[in-house]
Amino acid sequence: MNATPDKADDLIVVGKIFSVHGVRGEVKVFSFTDPIDNLLDYPRWTLRHEGVVKQVELVKGRLSQKGLVVKLKDLDDRDEARLLSGYEICVPQSLLPNLTDGEYYWYQLVGLKVVNQDEQLFGKVDHLLETGANDVLVVRPCAGSLDDRERLLPYTAQCVLAIDLEAGVMRVEWDADF
Repeated sequence: MNATPDKADDLIVVGKIFSVHGVRGEVKVFSFTDPIDNLLDYPRWTLRHEGVVKQVELVKGRLSQKGLVVKLKDLDDRDEARLLSGYEICVPQSLLPNLTDGEYYWYQLVGLKVVNQDEQLFGKVDHLLETGANDVLVVRPCAGSLDDRERLLPYTAQCVLAIDLEAGVMRVEWDADF
């Protein structure tokens, strides 16, 4: 493992190590990619946890019932692998595939101000939740927001009217009382 990280502001979190697997240093990984095994397409990862940053190389990986099981280069000990539990898996933003117009990565939506059709500011997108039916925007109040309510809005074409990344605004069709 190398201690030389990529530029921190260029890194995007694409997964998280949550446990060990077996006795040979394999780790269990929760992938934020879709499909989840797309994470295995990135041969070098930057791991981050509580200010510690490490570079690792992927040797191999496979799907399991609860995510991925991954073997990292020079990691052959269960106890050493256990120390990586909780680390975020990051890759440089430049390695992510280009999207078509109207498609966005979740990290691009986080922090956008959410304004409804009546120009009422609900707050900012804090994070997104993946549900069975559709993704859900978690909107938390910010300075100047309508009230101090957290809102859960469906990330659907019926709700999200427009996204302007440059202006930092998402326009939604949503009643303030709902």
